[in-house]
Amino acid sequence: MTLPLGLAENSIQLVPDGTLILHVLIILVMVYVLNATLFKPINKILAARDQRTRGRLSEAREILKNVSEQLAGYERQLRLARSEAYAFSESERGAAMQERQNKLNEMRAHLAESIAQQKEAIQKQAGEARGTLEVESRRLAREIGARVLSRPISGAEMN
Repeated sequence: MTLPLGLAENSIQLVPDGTLILHVLIILVMVYVLNATLFKPINKILAARDQRTRGRLSEAREILKNVSEQLAGYERQLRLARSEAYAFSESERGAAMQERQNKLNEMRAHLAESIAQQKEAIQKQAGEARGTLEVESRRLAREIGARVLSRPISGAEMN
């Protein structure tokens, strides 16, 4: 006798019997076999890959750390070299400025000496010119006076 599905709920009963132990044993054996043949090798491969990745990652971190240290050292040396170059440049500039100032002072002293010599020469020439002009003016005055008066004029009459 077959009953329709709606009426079958009363006829199906799940009662644990000996097959349940067999099913549990089959599942345990299957878990053991899958563990031994599939899961453990895959887990070993994944662990090795993870170890290589971590190893390479730590190696990359170490390389980055070394590069950072070397870059910091390079920048430190560069700053030191620049400061030395600036100090050298500043000392050279100071020495050049001192030399320039010394040359200017020397040139000023030379010019002052030259100007004093030229003034002295001009004063000497002016004195000579005055003397010459005085003698010449007296001579011309005597000559003009002699022509105007139509007689010779002596030196005593001129004063």
